[in-house]
Amino acid sequence: MRLVLVRSYKMDGMTITSAQYFQFHGANSGIKATIDGKEYFVPLDPANRHYAEILRQVDAGTLTIQDAD
Repeated sequence: MRLVLVRSYKMDGMTITSAQYFQFHGANSGIKATIDGKEYFVPLDPANRHYAEILRQVDAGTLTIQDAD
């Protein structure tokens, strides 16, 4: 028997008002984002719920990730 853990998050209430890549040693290493009025440094990890929601909103055309400074 194989056990599979599935995580579920309610994401439709997440308001992302800004998103910008940040770099480490010249490569994008995460996204600085304002989510629900708070600043987050989000890793580029598909398992991260904030990153998944950022990508969903980018795909929907409602959010653009700005290039790193």
